[in-house]
Amino acid sequence: MKAVVCREPGVLDIIDRPSPAAPAPGWVRLAVSHVGICGTDYHIFEGKHPFLEYPRVMGHEISATVIEAGDGVALAAGASVIVNPYLSCGQCVACIKGKPNCCTNIKVLGVHTDGAFCEEISVPADNLYPAKGLSLEAAATTEFLAIGAHAVRRSLAGAGARSLVIGAGPIGLGAAIFSRIAGHEVTLLDTSAERLQMAAERFGFTSGIVADEGTANAVREKTNGDGFDVVFDATGYGPSMEKAFSFVAHGGALVLVSVVKDDIRFSDPEFHKREMTLIGSRNATRADFEHVADSIAKGLVPVDKLITHRTTLDNAPRDLARWAHEKSGLIKAVIRVGNFSESIK
Repeated sequence: MKAVVCREPGVLDIIDRPSPAAPAPGWVRLAVSHVGICGTDYHIFEGKHPFLEYPRVMGHEISATVIEAGDGVALAAGASVIVNPYLSCGQCVACIKGKPNCCTNIKVLGVHTDGAFCEEISVPADNLYPAKGLSLEAAATTEFLAIGAHAVRRSLAGAGARSLVIGAGPIGLGAAIFSRIAGHEVTLLDTSAERLQMAAERFGFTSGIVADEGTANAVREKTNGDGFDVVFDATGYGPSMEKAFSFVAHGGALVLVSVVKDDIRFSDPEFHKREMTLIGSRNATRADFEHVADSIAKGLVPVDKLITHRTTLDNAPRDLARWAHEKSGLIKAVIRVGNFSESIK
């Protein structure tokens, strides 16, 4: 089969490699249909991922169709599926608590093990969810949107809450969309006025704040001096994450959606006087994938406006390298791998 491999930072090649063997019991062999390009993929290409071994086949935002199922799996050939790329052990403290998204031995397709920038993959059947009602292209956006949906669910913020989403990239936009679906009054904060304008025009997020020396005053003005009931930081930037503490209302919550290698420091008196809640949010669970798929099917998520760039597996090495640097207008790029019709089984 054909695959795109990142041999080393800055080097992408198309290679031929063996197709997966017949699936073991409980596993499924899949024909990849579409795969999204994530910020993580750009970081891998640029050599910025701290825990990655090269060479690596990237790709973890996946839709596919079933080729064959192993023993004990009730999935018919040709069925369209969404792939949860977080392979968990099922036995650690997190898995036992029903939180496989933060499994102590987690392996993420395309990061810790080879992913879906290729024609076929094999995964455990428990990591597959039906794509019924979604196009195969739309199904490939489910994983990145589930990150934001999980963060919103983790926040426990109810309808009517005032939310601030920091960072208007794909993950931040996903968090904003699902914050709005949850009934929150959403404001976006970003360093780029261009991204805020795009979010207003394409997605209707008309309440925006440009991050500059006047940010603190703008937050006070937006909230009558109270701060936001819930703040989601999706920047992956330590100083932003630290500053976010000051935007939270008394009794509110800060959800750290992104992760950095740095230590995060904050003022304990400011933290305690607010009696605020600090929440980490990692990956997503089946409930989040299903919520996203259902929301897309209901027309609540404008997938057609999220996908701004498209390519094929043959052209992916050229286009990914270009898009790693040409970010203007880019929200989500999707690679079409298979030649499937959009009928859903």
